[in-house]
Amino acid sequence: LDWWQADRFCEQRFARLLFEPQHSEQDSFSKLLQSHHLGGSVWLKEREDVSHRPKRRRSHTVPALVFRDKTDTKYVKVLSEFPALPAVTACAHLQWDTRTQDIATIFSYAVPTFINEFQLRGFVDEEGFVRFALIVHGHHSPYLPVFRADGQWHHFCVTWQQENGTWAIYADGKRRAAASGLCAVGPSALQAIDGQGTFIIGQDQDSLGGTFRAKESFSGNITDLHVWQKVLGAEQIEQVRSCWVVEQDLVFGWSSESLEVESTVEAVTAQLLCPGPVEECRVLEVGSSGFSYASCLQTLPFICCYRKDAYWQLRRSQLESRHSLVSHVNTLAARTVIPDSVFTSDVQNLNLSVALVAFDVLATVLREGGTSVLDPSDLLAVLQLLKQVSDMEVQEGDELEMLEQLGQYFMEVTELILEEQNIGTWSSVSQVVRGPMAVVELCDRMASLLVPLLTAERTKITIQHRNIGLRRVTVKNMWFGYGSLQRCLSSGSAVSQDVAASAGGQTYVSTAVGTAVISSTLLGDHQEMPTSVQYRLRHRVNFHVFSLVLLHVSPDAGGMWSTAGCSVLTSLQDSTACFCNHSTNFAILLQVYEMQRTTKEEFTLQTLTFIGCGVSFCALVVTFILFLVVRLPKSERTTVHKNLIFALAAGEALLMFSELAKSNEVLCFVVTASLHLFFMAAFSWMLVEGLLLWSKVVAVNMSEDRRMKFYYMTGWGLPVLIVGVTLATSFNKYVADKRCWLNTQTNVIWAFVGPVLFILAVNTFVLLRVVMVTVSSARRRSKMLTPSSSLERQIGTQIWAMAKPVLVLLPVLGLTWVCGVLVHLSIIWAYVFIVLNSLQGLYIFLVYAVYNSEVRNAIQRMKDKKKA
Repeated sequence: LDWWQADRFCEQRFARLLFEPQHSEQDSFSKLLQSHHLGGSVWLKEREDVSHRPKRRRSHTVPALVFRDKTDTKYVKVLSEFPALPAVTACAHLQWDTRTQDIATIFSYAVPTFINEFQLRGFVDEEGFVRFALIVHGHHSPYLPVFRADGQWHHFCVTWQQENGTWAIYADGKRRAAASGLCAVGPSALQAIDGQGTFIIGQDQDSLGGTFRAKESFSGNITDLHVWQKVLGAEQIEQVRSCWVVEQDLVFGWSSESLEVESTVEAVTAQLLCPGPVEECRVLEVGSSGFSYASCLQTLPFICCYRKDAYWQLRRSQLESRHSLVSHVNTLAARTVIPDSVFTSDVQNLNLSVALVAFDVLATVLREGGTSVLDPSDLLAVLQLLKQVSDMEVQEGDELEMLEQLGQYFMEVTELILEEQNIGTWSSVSQVVRGPMAVVELCDRMASLLVPLLTAERTKITIQHRNIGLRRVTVKNMWFGYGSLQRCLSSGSAVSQDVAASAGGQTYVSTAVGTAVISSTLLGDHQEMPTSVQYRLRHRVNFHVFSLVLLHVSPDAGGMWSTAGCSVLTSLQDSTACFCNHSTNFAILLQVYEMQRTTKEEFTLQTLTFIGCGVSFCALVVTFILFLVVRLPKSERTTVHKNLIFALAAGEALLMFSELAKSNEVLCFVVTASLHLFFMAAFSWMLVEGLLLWSKVVAVNMSEDRRMKFYYMTGWGLPVLIVGVTLATSFNKYVADKRCWLNTQTNVIWAFVGPVLFILAVNTFVLLRVVMVTVSSARRRSKMLTPSSSLERQIGTQIWAMAKPVLVLLPVLGLTWVCGVLVHLSIIWAYVFIVLNSLQGLYIFLVYAVYNSEVRNAIQRMKDKKKA
């Protein structure tokens, strides 16, 4: 393939063209290629990417001639004078009428001494190929196939030279036929083509400048005809095919002023999409291990290379694939729309009609799939098809309605693969495709395909499907709503940690894409032009601290963040206005910060925690021993108290010594899991305390044995289940980076915070209910026992009735942990939270041991028994 085709071939297979080997690798690399029977030159991709080719073909608007039907009247005469031609090249763009298989004359050149001096003729064979034959001095070459009769525009060149009668026919940049000996013998041998002749387009001259026959006339369209008095080389022919005129030795250049057009021949304006200009690309000379340059339009062997991690991930996705989407699409389309493997199948060159059918079926299958998650291989297959279509070349004559419909399907498919449920799939192919920013690049390519839709009457194109859309005017705009694109960019490697910094008493926590991603490009003559842009983006989420970061698209890297050339104009709570001195892809990153405490504050908090936990642990141990020694009457309440005290004491002990385990990764993991388990158990038994209290207030139809089984299931079974599920689903991101506790930068922390918030909500409701019942009972008792008491005394009685259950139940219901919600507001709340909860054990000791009448009576009985 030529360099551009080879580069596209590799890119469509998620690989890249071979990079230039390092100096030390050249000999071994050359031997490796020779062992695979590769010799000569092999294409290379330069690391500095010196060769730059326009992303799209150059648009070329030229006058074209339309010959409708075969007649003996339609002709066009070239008004230029022709010198004697010892060598000649004639090139043009041609659109063949496929309705007839008769011989047609593309052009004929006649001189007074010889009518058939120089001609090009052709016809369509039974296999659907257009065959050309060249005539010089009346000598006829064989008819040979040059291109398919598909109704599309094709470029051709014919060459002949006097020496040896060498001739050649080129079509679409490739030499289709060549030989020597055409008019090399006979009376006309070694003669140049005579000058001062008549050049007619579309007819065979049976007399000088006239006597045409309909059967041999041309039917179709022709444009951009040029004639040179020399043989153009392959590179020059490619340059002409690219719509760049070779001025040297040009005899006739295509121009309406140089043509005499018969009245029934239509003259129209045609817009050709021409290949890029001729460039030189780097090659490796296999035999000599050296490097050189060759025309990028030559056809040479090439090698596609993968990074090792990308290759094995791609291979694994192919082996583990069910190909459910691929098989479904191919079955509905009744043809292979998507190949089963990106390795073994050829990447086809799609035309508009085939691409439209393929995307219609693919969009239908994805749409009907609902919320089903794509397999990694299916996602890669869809991306490969998107790459193929975005690399497609729109041909002259393609129906523009089909092109716009293809754009609609393209955006719909893009939206469907960016659905939030596919975030995991994008992550699983992160080595092959560096994040969904690759889709932005593909949409940008697709937008460029829509150029033919723009006219003087239609100055803009807008295509939108839910969260994704594109709009193309002179300015090309795209936007991507909040889906897996933003989520993957927020969580992946695309967000550079270089943009995060600590300042103003705050420390960086995470970065999130807080807006839609938009793209803007200014086009002039279908080429990108530099410009500055000003825009406002609405925030998807609200954070107190955020900063602006600009996103540059780099498909290989998955998107790289940069602030270069951009500044914030105005910033509001819900949106930000920015100015950038260049156009690219934009988004706003919102950086989440947490309050950063001073070293002194951290030391104070740690000291208070250690002292409070030590006192609390000792008090809990003493309370637990008292409950065992004094032999309290067996009851539900005593059993629940014992389990709560044991779980809380174990958690406090682990918390005090967790700092010592930070240096040992395994030990820290075990301590974290144990802390999670015992503190979760402590809160579960606090929930049981609330349920037990509720059972005393509200009648519950459940026996005591059944209640205790339920309490044990709740107190110990629930924590074991929560910790087990968390470890199974988040084993690698379970522990925080700098402490032996759950990771607060991921969702793991919710395996503790979520249940705790639920338990606190339930116990708060229970406490309110108990207070209401207690106050109501106290009011009735006061009226019955002291009906004539003063109002002040009744109010005092009711306040005490309200305060007593609150003071007694606060520690066992865990409601002091509510203060934890307010810690981020101020350091004062952190002190309050630590003091209340570190001393929870001491509080339990005082309320349920020292001032507990049952414990005191039991101790008194023990004393009396000892005296007796």
